[in-house]
Amino acid sequence: MKKKLKISIGIILIGIIGYLGYGIGSKLKHKKEVTERIKIVPEFSFKTLDGETFTQNELSTTLPKLFIYFNSECEFCQGEAEQIKKQLPQLQHIQIIMVSHEPSDGIKIFAQKYHLANQKNIIFLEDNRLRFSTIFDAKTIPFMLLYSNDNKLLQKFKGATKIEKIMALLE
Repeated sequence: MKKKLKISIGIILIGIIGYLGYGIGSKLKHKKEVTERIKIVPEFSFKTLDGETFTQNELSTTLPKLFIYFNSECEFCQGEAEQIKKQLPQLQHIQIIMVSHEPSDGIKIFAQKYHLANQKNIIFLEDNRLRFSTIFDAKTIPFMLLYSNDNKLLQKFKGATKIEKIMALLE
């Protein structure tokens, strides 16, 4: 009886270790794939607030790009928008792409509230198919990615980040 119990426990332990090993391996593989995919601005397609399609092909070829995934009700996102508003003159040399999964009406209100609407270097996009988080591996809001003018990833930011830290990376 004791021998059967020991064998059963051994088999169960081997099964658990195998399962955990597989899970860890899968997560590491996924993380590596995402890291490779976002090294250069990946292909994407979102809608502008006017309903037009916007893809990676419409990005500036001469400016660094800052992608910001946000939600208008998020306090940290509101803080980021306030920082951007205050730093607008210093940010004119950066193309800012603000993406939200909210309906365009809510995004428009957010853009107007923080005086970011109609800024020539700021684009607001609606992610109505919830693809941004999958493409760019965004698991938090706000989530930012800073790319160089030649579309190479410089830094990924999770959570609230001071705009000065982002600007320092471009100097």
